[in-house]
Amino acid sequence: MGELFRREHRGDYVILWNCNGARRNALSPDYYAGVIAGLQAAAEDPSTAAVILAGEGDFFCAGGDLTLLQARREMSLEERKANIEKLHDVIRAIRGCPKPVIAAVEGGAAGAGLSISMACDLIVAGSSATFTLAYVKAGLVPDGGATWALSRVLPRATLAKMAMLGRPISAERLSALGLVSELVADGTALHAAATLAGDIACGPQQAIASIKQLLTTAEVSLSLEDQLARERDAMAAALGGEEARIGITAFLNKTQPAFR
Repeated sequence: MGELFRREHRGDYVILWNCNGARRNALSPDYYAGVIAGLQAAAEDPSTAAVILAGEGDFFCAGGDLTLLQARREMSLEERKANIEKLHDVIRAIRGCPKPVIAAVEGGAAGAGLSISMACDLIVAGSSATFTLAYVKAGLVPDGGATWALSRVLPRATLAKMAMLGRPISAERLSALGLVSELVADGTALHAAATLAGDIACGPQQAIASIKQLLTTAEVSLSLEDQLARERDAMAAALGGEEARIGITAFLNKTQPAFR
C-alpha cells in the first residue's frame, strides 16, 4: 500500500501497521485504504484467524492529522462529510470483519485513534497508556462512533468529562471498567495481542465469527449507522466553524486556544 501503512502476515494472524510514527501515527489516506484492504483480505483468507492493529513506535494513534483538517476547512459541507465517511468506512470494516480484530495500544489512543481502538473486538493496552477524546481542544466533536461505543460502557458523567474537557482516561481505569481486555506491561502490548491471536487461531473459527456477529447485533439501543450519521454531521459542521479555526490554528502553533 502506501508508505504510511504496512501489512504483515505472521502465521495465523495479520498485523496492520500505522507507519506514521513521526506524527504519533496520525491518520492518513494510506492508512484508511490499507486497513480496509487488509481487513478484506483477512476475511477472505482461511489461514488468517485474527487481525491486530498496531502503531509504529510508542504511540498507537493520535487521531486525525490537524494539518489535513485545516485544509479541509475550505471544502464545502458535503465534501467535509465525505471525508469523515472515509474514517467511518474504516470503523465499519473493523466491526464488519468476520475475524476478531485486536488493538495493541501502546502510549495512547487519541481522537479518532480512540474511536478505532473502540471498534475492535479486543483491546490490549500498556499499563501507562491513556485514551483521550481530544476533539474539543481543537473546537471539534467526536466521530468514528466514539460516543456510541463509550456510552455503552462508561457512566454519562465520565464520558461527558472525557468529551467536554478532553481529559485522558487511563488504560488502568478502562480495564477496571471492563473496556480494556488485557492490561500488560508497557512495551508488551503487541506480544500480548499476538498471544490472544494465537489463542483465537486455536478455536473454532466459524463459531468465533458467529459470536462476533452476535455481539454486534446485541447492541440494539441505537444503531451504529444512526450514531455515525449524527457524528458525521456534527463533525462536518464543527470543522467549518470558528472554534475549529481557533483550535486547529492554536494546536499547529503550539499555543493555547482562546475560544472565548
